[in-house]
Amino acid sequence: MLDASGLMVFYENMLALNNVSIECDENSIVGVFGANSAGKSTLMYTLSGIMQDIKRKEEMAGGERITVLGEIRYLGNDISEVKPSLRAKMGIILCPERRRIFKESSVIENLRIGAYLAPSSKAKETLEYIFEVYPALKKLKKRIGGFLSGGEQQMLAIGRALMAQPRLLLLDEPLLGLSPLIQTILVRSTREIRDEKGISIIVTEQYARPVLPIVDYAFILENGAAVMEGTRDELLRNPDVRSAYFGV
Repeated sequence: MLDASGLMVFYENMLALNNVSIECDENSIVGVFGANSAGKSTLMYTLSGIMQDIKRKEEMAGGERITVLGEIRYLGNDISEVKPSLRAKMGIILCPERRRIFKESSVIENLRIGAYLAPSSKAKETLEYIFEVYPALKKLKKRIGGFLSGGEQQMLAIGRALMAQPRLLLLDEPLLGLSPLIQTILVRSTREIRDEKGISIIVTEQYARPVLPIVDYAFILENGAAVMEGTRDELLRNPDVRSAYFGV
């Protein structure tokens, strides 16, 4: 489905991504693990195309120079220069780190905003599905987003992303700062979304252990470079990886 090769991102003279290659097959869940500043969000911005927007805005404002190199192929097509809005229409949808919901809008308004790409019939069907996956949101649909808990906001952020009808869903650290119970709910729902909707998923996390049971394949980033990859079983057999990223 997606095949990115040789991705490099420079902020002025700082190398944020260093020759990173990553693949995600149809109906699969791919994990990307790494410490803070390893390059996880930069990778997600690059895959979604948002890095192109950041680069253009910096150029217009006379800010830091950003250079993006490498190739991204999606469904067999080179989308390296495709705008993020067009990538979204093609089905690549990013659910960003730290939720970033519209805090002054209600739950239902946030979800409807996410449906701007969807036909009304499809939006209604997806909305019903979101309330099945996250029943807490159905009870809170009139509540203002800023008054939700962190876990509820994350459910809303993922729901809003689903309303955009993704074929490839990019989840950037969805478990950040959440309790173990909420993490379990979100991990379980992520697998359900893949299994029930056939949506491929790339998920980044600092700590791999909560996500490990659902990934088919994983990559480990260190200082902007992919230093290791493999199936969950292959990575678990590596004692250094187990200690640093899996907590076992």
